[in-house]
Amino acid sequence: MLAVIQRVSQASVTIANQLKGQIDTGFMILLGIAHADTRDDVDWLSKKIVGMRIFSDAEGKMNLDLTAVDGNILLISQFTLHASTKKGNRPSFIDAARPEVAIPLYESMIAQLSADLGKPIQTGEFGADMQVSLVNDGPVTILIDSKNRI
Repeated sequence: MLAVIQRVSQASVTIANQLKGQIDTGFMILLGIAHADTRDDVDWLSKKIVGMRIFSDAEGKMNLDLTAVDGNILLISQFTLHASTKKGNRPSFIDAARPEVAIPLYESMIAQLSADLGKPIQTGEFGADMQVSLVNDGPVTILIDSKNRI
């Protein structure tokens, strides 16, 4: 499972010209789910994300997590994170999980992030054509791969 975490001052997602989700301070997360991902990846990644200390403290050091800044999460499913670009110029998405695997894991991630954060999160819609807007604060962007824990 891949997560691209962007520290934002604001972010939103629109589907068919309708606002679906919106946050102020927090994380806008792109989540890519692969065939081999399991509930264990969801649990580990959620705890890692919520505990990520990348907000500035009073001394300007990245030392605070989401709960310390009363931050929020906007989670967007993003199968293209698993694009293979080894051959040619057209990416292959063969490593991305099929919907029958990915949707339950995406829904589990929504529930787990909400539980670990202690409040509901905002989301996009799995498989939808979405327009995502954000103001990356810093900029701070971090990639986490649940298969690379060491």
